[in-house]
Amino acid sequence: MKKIKYIITSAAALFLVSCHDLEVPVENALTSDNFPIKTEHFIQASGPTYTNFRGSIALSYWFLQSLSSDESILPARGGNWYDGARYFQLHQHNWNPDNGQVDGTWNWITGTITTINQNIAVVETAPESAAKQQGLAELKAMRAIAYWVMLDLWGNVPLLTKFGVTEKPTTTPRKDIFAFVEKEMLEAIPSLSGDVTAATYGRPTKFVAYTLLAKLYLNAEVYTGTKRFDDAVKMCDNVISSKKFALETNFAKMFDIDNGPQIKETIFAVPFDNISGGQFLARYYLHRAMRAKYELPFTPSGAISVQEEFLANFDEENDVRAKLLLKGKQYLSNGSAIIVKTSKKGFDEDYKGTDGSAAIDYHLELVPKLEYRNVAAFDLGNDEKAWAQGYRYIKFSPDKTSTTRNQGNDFTFFRYADVVLMKAEAIMRGAAATAGDTPLALVNTLRKTRNASEIKELTFDVMLAERGREFCNENWRRNDLIRFGKFEGKWGLKTDSDPNKRLFPIPRSILNINPKLTQNPGY
Repeated sequence: MKKIKYIITSAAALFLVSCHDLEVPVENALTSDNFPIKTEHFIQASGPTYTNFRGSIALSYWFLQSLSSDESILPARGGNWYDGARYFQLHQHNWNPDNGQVDGTWNWITGTITTINQNIAVVETAPESAAKQQGLAELKAMRAIAYWVMLDLWGNVPLLTKFGVTEKPTTTPRKDIFAFVEKEMLEAIPSLSGDVTAATYGRPTKFVAYTLLAKLYLNAEVYTGTKRFDDAVKMCDNVISSKKFALETNFAKMFDIDNGPQIKETIFAVPFDNISGGQFLARYYLHRAMRAKYELPFTPSGAISVQEEFLANFDEENDVRAKLLLKGKQYLSNGSAIIVKTSKKGFDEDYKGTDGSAAIDYHLELVPKLEYRNVAAFDLGNDEKAWAQGYRYIKFSPDKTSTTRNQGNDFTFFRYADVVLMKAEAIMRGAAATAGDTPLALVNTLRKTRNASEIKELTFDVMLAERGREFCNENWRRNDLIRFGKFEGKWGLKTDSDPNKRLFPIPRSILNINPKLTQNPGY
């Protein structure tokens, strides 16, 4: 899957070259009679679907899911990264239909759906075969995932299932989008592969479908007002009973630059390479002076920090998940201090002494608290003191082989740990227990694997904290906070928020194009 863009690019290049010489004999033409007919043909025909889906999964979509939560924060430093207040708005829950990240995420996911519909139209013309049915099922499963993203972020959205329709769509209610996602996934399952191998990596399998449905049912009360917790447990059990997945003992390895189909905990991943772009999480989190420690050929931006209140989730030093926090004084891999050469004024722009230009060597020390020089501008200042504020969380290890700042780490969409915790939570919320599992036992099984101490009492606050530790930076925090009734809470500079903010607005640019759409309440 990491190589699919090269297949597409090579095919396009070959086409362009052949256009320059109309006398070149066609010896192996692809026509509707011979393509697509084989399993590999259907995979190739679906390539644009996966390329498009990869586009913003770790960019604008990540910004919406993380920066609107208590997980991460992207303050300005001397005006850097202010970007028209788009990140400040996400932090304070006062975004509007013009927010650039909302607009970018909408365009990404609707563009992906359009591409999927186009790919489906191509595949549907192929002769009937088992390979065709699997290809169609995978594309429809991807469309269900894409519509789940829209269901979760916007709720009421246009529903389009045919490519080339020119009539502008109206808004479909959230409960109907829910029903569509459920129906599409259930209908796809019989034709999806039950194999979990390198050959199916990055594509929907039966277990991807079960996990998406578990996520759908766990959030059903939020989405539709109707509880579906027993259904969530059933879908989790379909994954667990397969015995095709396991909790990994090496937590950090799951997010390394060489992660892939060998990771037994991965149910569905979005493959990345460090050339084509779109995965910058290590670059965003690393302080710029840490370039040498990770032997990077570029300077990281160091813009994003962990929200101070979120740090309480990492309450055990031995927990392997806490070990990914970068905090305190920083050192190179050989143990020597990371030294920043600056001046007294360069370290602290508020320094009042007459020797502000005097050179100093500053041992880089990351501190947890953010101290704003200009609250109204969300600005910490532009000195070394400001850039060192906020702990960093390096879940996706830095890619020292990258020359473009792009990361080669695949981005995990569904992990087996999520299935374990979803089952535990669904039982806590009233589902019947199955297979002798209890919520406490399920959570402690995970904690033991993460080298964390056993907990004696499981409350909803404890469960939310466990999910925070486990899935930090994996696009789940906003979704979790809403389900646990904590999204309107206070953190950082955010005081409270309107419950209407549980949904994002349809971008103004989209409403200008299609006035048939109905804006979400509160906007």
